[in-house]
Amino acid sequence: MSDPLDELAAPDVISGGGEDFSAFVVSRWPGLVRLAFGLTGDRWAAEDLAQATLARAYVAWRRVSRADDPDAYLCRILVNTSNRRFRRHRVAEQAGDPPDTAVEGPADLVGERAALLAALRQLPPRQRAVVVLRYWEDLTDAQIAVTLGCSPGTVRSQLSRALAKLRENPVLGEGEPG
Repeated sequence: MSDPLDELAAPDVISGGGEDFSAFVVSRWPGLVRLAFGLTGDRWAAEDLAQATLARAYVAWRRVSRADDPDAYLCRILVNTSNRRFRRHRVAEQAGDPPDTAVEGPADLVGERAALLAALRQLPPRQRAVVVLRYWEDLTDAQIAVTLGCSPGTVRSQLSRALAKLRENPVLGEGEPG
């Protein structure tokens, strides 16, 4: 069976946005929701974040479509929109359980995924963004730096700190051989 996030339909596109924007939305929607889910840990918040990102992309469509890498531009909009959410609310993040997904293989993988998402939610937003962009989106240091608007050295230091925190997490270390 497949991941429910893969089966999400792209939202209806605003009429008048043009064929280019409509095609862009349809092709990028699943990946945007997956990335947003990695940042938020909540399916519904991820969909809201992806929609807000596409709304901002629609407003700036001329810049997005002319960018050297429109996917990186869109990714940066998503990360910035996610960070804005933390600046505004300044309350403890309340993320629900991960969506129910069917996993081919051992049943304990679901528990491992839940533990990993819980550990990711404990990271600061910038460190979480670096981990998600590196390991979920498979971006290089340079691509992450462009997306987050920082230097590759900052990306490496944030990733190093995030991985150290994840290694210290007692829940993630339980399955490792002693």
